[in-house]
Amino acid sequence: MIVEVESNDNCEASLFARFKEVGLARPVVQVKLFDRNPAGEWYWITGWSDDAQTQTCHAYAQLVEDSGSGLTHLVYGGLYGLRFKPINVEESWDLDSPHQWGEAYLSLSSDRDLRYEE
Repeated sequence: MIVEVESNDNCEASLFARFKEVGLARPVVQVKLFDRNPAGEWYWITGWSDDAQTQTCHAYAQLVEDSGSGLTHLVYGGLYGLRFKPINVEESWDLDSPHQWGEAYLSLSSDRDLRYEE
């Protein structure tokens, strides 16, 4: 599988990477991150697309082989990457929100840090 993210207003980093698929992709709605709190915090996640009208799209998690990490849970979204916001913040997805940020993709060691769409 190939993940391609263009540099954009959501995330400045661009990405073109190839991974060997090990499992099926599943839509994901929340992710636990440890950047701001060592115990981890849950965040809403969405894919960010180049469609000016909708902007959001599904985010997916898929078990892949990564040459540097072995098996990893790759989390990816649209052509413009992923977007995150805290689960306690009730606001629409918005590039101008100080509570939200974008990333090209995530690589997680465990799916315990993922909540899948039902």
